[in-house]
Amino acid sequence: MLPYATLSEAEVALGRNLTAAETLWLNYTGKMPNLIVYCHTIALLFFVFSLAPLPVVFIELKRLNPFDSHKIQPKVRLSLKEMFRCYKDVMFLFFCIVGPLQFISYPLFIKFVGIRMGLPLPSVWEVVLQLVVYFLIEDYTNYWLHRFLHVNRWGYDNIHRVHHEYEAPIGYAAPYSHWIEILLLGIPTFLGPAIVPCHLITFWFWIASRQLEAIDTHKG
Repeated sequence: MLPYATLSEAEVALGRNLTAAETLWLNYTGKMPNLIVYCHTIALLFFVFSLAPLPVVFIELKRLNPFDSHKIQPKVRLSLKEMFRCYKDVMFLFFCIVGPLQFISYPLFIKFVGIRMGLPLPSVWEVVLQLVVYFLIEDYTNYWLHRFLHVNRWGYDNIHRVHHEYEAPIGYAAPYSHWIEILLLGIPTFLGPAIVPCHLITFWFWIASRQLEAIDTHKG
């Protein structure tokens, strides 16, 4: 909940007029409890997981050119039934692991790490630079954790093998994995914001961008 009762009060506190984006943020979140605002992250992830892979599913089923000619495994295809089963499994993991994890992470990220929700909103350059840092940190740490799960026989057979159950990867299979792997590979995703705290809006951009990247690299 923002500490401003009115737009004028916020402008006096900041010593300037609010931007259009800041006015929208104030009107939407001004009287909303911080926990509820933070839980928008769960809704954001749900929509990204559900909607972002749909264009690729359509291309896969319709075998549209010129996209189909670039398929990595042209002879291996998943049926609509298999894709739907993958989506159901992902949603089960989402509601049992990812969603609750986001919920319980509220005190950690807001009070300990310092993810802020108030005004002013970050500038475009601040958002861009922080996202670049997050991608670099995530790419490096994710590589080594992912590599460990491949080279370690026990780690692959008992954890990472689940992620490779679909021989022809599709967008919906990006988050499809063992629940332990979700926890392990969640570390690189959250490490950047933990090292370089940001505004919640930047955090949302990061979470969405990271999932879109994962969907893109798994679309086949």
